Amino acid sequence: MSIWEVILAFVVVVLMLVALLANVLVLMCFLYSADIRKQVPGLFILNLTFCNLLMTVSNMPLTLAGIIYKSQPGGDQVCHIAGFLETFLTTNSMLSMAALSIDRWIAVVFPLSYHSKMRYRDAALILSYTWLHSVSFPIVAASLSWVGFHHLYASCTLYNKKPEDRTQFVIFTGVFHTLSFLLSLIVLCFTYLKVLKVARFHCKRIDVITMQTLVLLVDIHPSVRERCLEEQKRRRQRATKKISTFIGTFVLCFAPYVITRLVELSSVVHISSHWGIISKCLAYSKAVSDPFVYSLLRHQYKKTWKDIINKILKRSSINSSALTSESHNRNILQLNE
Repeated sequence: MSIWEVILAFVVVVLMLVALLANVLVLMCFLYSADIRKQVPGLFILNLTFCNLLMTVSNMPLTLAGIIYKSQPGGDQVCHIAGFLETFLTTNSMLSMAALSIDRWIAVVFPLSYHSKMRYRDAALILSYTWLHSVSFPIVAASLSWVGFHHLYASCTLYNKKPEDRTQFVIFTGVFHTLSFLLSLIVLCFTYLKVLKVARFHCKRIDVITMQTLVLLVDIHPSVRERCLEEQKRRRQRATKKISTFIGTFVLCFAPYVITRLVELSSVVHISSHWGIISKCLAYSKAVSDPFVYSLLRHQYKKTWKDIINKILKRSSINSSALTSESHNRNILQLNE
C-alpha cells in the first residue's frame, strides 16, 4: 500500500468509529427521551440516523477492504447487496434532510398552523415517499446489472460494465442525481432561505425594541449597553450560521462525489483513483456530521445524553458503593470469627 492508501484507509476507519458512536448516541437519546419521541421531526431524525448507521456498518467496511486489497471484497452477491444499499441509503438520507428542512419551514413560517400541517400522519406519508423514491433507483439498477465494484471509488456502487448500455446508463445516472442530490439541494435552499428571511425580520423587530429601550434608559451603565449591542449582533448571526451549516455540509459532503460521478461519464476527463476515494470519503463524512448538525448540538439532545451519562455514572457509583459495603461487612465477619 502506498502512503496515500494508508492515509485514506485511516480516514475511513476514523469516519466509521465516529459515525457509529455519534449515531448510536442519537438513537439512545431518542429511545430515552419521551419528549424527543413526541416531536414530529424526531421521526425524520430517526430515519436519517437509521440510514447513517446502516451505511456505517455495511458500506464503509467494504470500502476499507477495497482500499486495502484493491479488489472486490467478498463475492458478487455481497457486492450487489452493498451497492444496492449504498444507492438506497444515500438517496434516503438526502431526502430525509429535505424533509427536515420542510418541517423547519412550516414551523417558522406558519407557526400557528404547524400542528395541523405537520402531524405524525403527515410525517409518515413523507417518510413513505422517501423510501419509495429511494428504493426505486437501486431496483432499476440491480435489474439492469448496473451494480458492482468500482475501482475508482474502491467500493460497491452504481457501475456499468457493458459498453452497449453506456447511453442508457448515462441517462439513468443523470436522472438519479437530479432527483436525489439536486432536488434535495433545491428544497434545502428554498426552505432555509425562507426561514432565514423570517428570522431576520424578527431580529429587526427585536433590535428596534432594544434600541428604543436603550434610548429611554438614560442612566444605563455603558457595559450593559455594550452587552445588549453584542447580543443583537450574535442574534443576527445565529440563524445565518445555522442555515449555512445545514446547506454547507450537504454541499461539501455530497457535491464532490456527485460531480465526480457525472464527470466520470465523460471519457475525455481522467479521474485519479485517489480523488475518487476522497470524494467517497466526503460522502461518508455526512454520516459523521449529521448527528451533530441535526441532533447532538441541540439543547434538548445535550440535556438528554448528559442525563444518560449521569444515570450510568450514578448507577455504577451505587454498585461500587454496594460492593465496597459488602466487602467491608465480610471482613468484619471474618475478624469476629
